[in-house]
Amino acid sequence: MAEDVVGRADEAANYLKALGHEGRLMILCHLIDGEKSVTELESLLASRQAAVSQQLARLRFEGLVKARRDGKVIYYSLSDPKTARMIGLLGELFCGED
Repeated sequence: MAEDVVGRADEAANYLKALGHEGRLMILCHLIDGEKSVTELESLLASRQAAVSQQLARLRFEGLVKARRDGKVIYYSLSDPKTARMIGLLGELFCGED
């Protein structure tokens, strides 16, 4: 396993950097329950639209979320099962009962 990680350490580090921001992590936590609009995410995060959009742009760039437009509304969802597994694991480790 260590040899496999060595070859992809840069990719893994970039993935973890994308998760390493509280705002982005919270967006991913909300998206694990299904797609949400930017407006829904603003409300759930109690954050301004500009801040949410900035973090969503980074998550899209990293390939962690995908967007779907329906008229004027853009919906976001997790783009791969790996991210859902990671968010689930983080939930178990940090949000479960001790």
